Amino acid sequence: MTQIDHQVHPIGPVAGSRIFKFIAFLYGIAAYLVFFITILYAIGFVMGLVVPKTIDTGTDTPVAEAIIINLLLMALFAVQHSVMARRQFKAWWTQYVPKPVERSTYVLLASLSLLLLFWQWRPLPTVIWDVANPDIAVTIVTLSLAGWVLVFTSTFIINHFELFGLHQVTNHLVGKEASPPRFKTPLLYKFVRHPIYLGFIIAFWAAPVMTAGHLLFAAVTTAYIFVGIALEEHDLVDLFGDEYRQYKQRVSMLIPWRKSV
Repeated sequence: MTQIDHQVHPIGPVAGSRIFKFIAFLYGIAAYLVFFITILYAIGFVMGLVVPKTIDTGTDTPVAEAIIINLLLMALFAVQHSVMARRQFKAWWTQYVPKPVERSTYVLLASLSLLLLFWQWRPLPTVIWDVANPDIAVTIVTLSLAGWVLVFTSTFIINHFELFGLHQVTNHLVGKEASPPRFKTPLLYKFVRHPIYLGFIIAFWAAPVMTAGHLLFAAVTTAYIFVGIALEEHDLVDLFGDEYRQYKQRVSMLIPWRKSV
């Protein structure tokens, strides 16, 4: 996952006013805090830690109904997350949403759709596998935590605060122009093209106890990740051309098996 800024010019003179700049800054902070709470809850939700409702708890629902509800919840997030990230949508959307808060609004809506998923998720408690050996179970939990660490580390390697909208509202507050998009592959991005997605896959699948609900979540989100990669890389090729095509040829998508030169 390589950071791109697809934004266009802000709408109307109000976007440059001091009051708007301050309000936009506060809005960006609020959106980021909602995201931060959401991602922390996501860790507990998937791993069954601390949070009041996890992937394996909630309202008892007939299996068919639970599957349909869960698929609809995941589809809602997938559509929102993918459609709003596309360049064509951004070109239309930023006619109505000012440039400085476009990314924050995207992050906020993605977070809210995830919170809805956590709230309304229906458990499917049938156990697919259960690792009885405590040492192996601890190793698997550690691997899952390592996946989450990989997710966070990868966002900071590129630009965590730009990825989640704070950089944009801060620049707007101080009157600093955004830099043009620049293709870069720091550290982990020299070994895999999408370390953030790799971290999510590890975090979702590394479970000492795998229920049918958890398996459904892991399988559908993994499938969505591959769709998301295809859409994102299409945009990256449009933006960076041969530079990104050459990057695809020398660096693997998720598994670091090709040497980067």
